[in-house]
Amino acid sequence: MSGQDNELVRLVKPRALPAGEMSVEASDTERSALARRFSVTAIHQLTATVEFGEKDEAVLANGTLSARIEQPCAVTREDITYDISESFALRFVPAGTMADYEEDEEFELTEEDLDEIEYEGETFDLGEAIAQELGLAIDPYREGPGAEERRAEAGIESDEERAPSGPLAEALSALKKG
Repeated sequence: MSGQDNELVRLVKPRALPAGEMSVEASDTERSALARRFSVTAIHQLTATVEFGEKDEAVLANGTLSARIEQPCAVTREDITYDISESFALRFVPAGTMADYEEDEEFELTEEDLDEIEYEGETFDLGEAIAQELGLAIDPYREGPGAEERRAEAGIESDEERAPSGPLAEALSALKKG
């Protein structure tokens, strides 16, 4: 996704990192576009605070995001509203500095390899990274307060209530009897 297509654009220059903490607050238009992207009813609030550091050629971005999400309950489809609060740690690295791996090659990721984002040019888009972190934090199967009652009305058992069945369950039952 190119920078001009992103819903939440906050360009940062690695050569001129903000001193101290950077605050990001999404506008009404940005939150509305992100709600469409993530298929939720609304994002009523989205803020993030980020502190920057440097290691080798990478820019380290450690921060927290908080949001207020409204989306349909996975069971009743009635809108529910809840808060998200997530910490994140990202590494922005210049394009071409990440290791290349063959398609089927096995390799081990270190903690530093996780959440590594390549960028080209003189800036990276912190806003898009925050949007992606938000997308990961949204629970698409979130249930509201009436979910259990609706399941009971429909005669649907929850996974916790369902008795084990199938060949393995039968074999285990036979072993317990013997």
